[in-house]
Amino acid sequence: MAVKSVYSKYFQKSKVFIYPLLGIKRGVKVVPSETYLAWDPYYIPEDMKLVCLYHPNESDEYKDYEKKVLLKHTRLCDVKVIDKDNKLFIFDFADLKDNWTHLIEGRFSKIDNNIKGDICSFFDNTSANFVYIRSYLYPHKYFQDYAECLGVEVDFLEEVGELSKAVLNEDRAEIEDAIGDCVVVLTSISHMVGTDIEDCIMGAYNVIAKRKGKMINGTFVKDE
Repeated sequence: MAVKSVYSKYFQKSKVFIYPLLGIKRGVKVVPSETYLAWDPYYIPEDMKLVCLYHPNESDEYKDYEKKVLLKHTRLCDVKVIDKDNKLFIFDFADLKDNWTHLIEGRFSKIDNNIKGDICSFFDNTSANFVYIRSYLYPHKYFQDYAECLGVEVDFLEEVGELSKAVLNEDRAEIEDAIGDCVVVLTSISHMVGTDIEDCIMGAYNVIAKRKGKMINGTFVKDE
């Protein structure tokens, strides 16, 4: 299945990438209404806890599921009753520290392959969103699809991917190499369309040269 467009809707990382790691089968009727990486004032994302909000009821189905599945789960570390209709089940992921960090920081491609497999196996591979989930976990397999969606050359997308990887790894040598590769690809594209890379750079510079502002966490913020 190919990616046909860039996914732009909001999705919860906790529900898509972490909840599946509980090993609970897809399709069970008792599911959390929401999942969270934090719950003020008890947990913050760095605590490596998945907070699942359930709504208890008197049905045998719910009571049986809570007793046999939730309360016996090996990752369960805490239960907090908010009120009679809301109950938190907290699951610990401290044993997956590096992968947890990759997940909450959006570095999905760096997650261990066995965990990627667990995530993918949780979802129906015929569903519309499955291909997007796979493309986040294995982006190198979808450069061609995204290049077509974005209307750019696949070579450029691949080089930007290498640059992003180098930045995440804080590898200065690879960053410089990737920037050079990006410039080479852009230069080639400029020749293909009959323009000059220096003219393109100067045109962009003339647009932004008079802007005033400052860099905040790597992002230029314009003055009001």
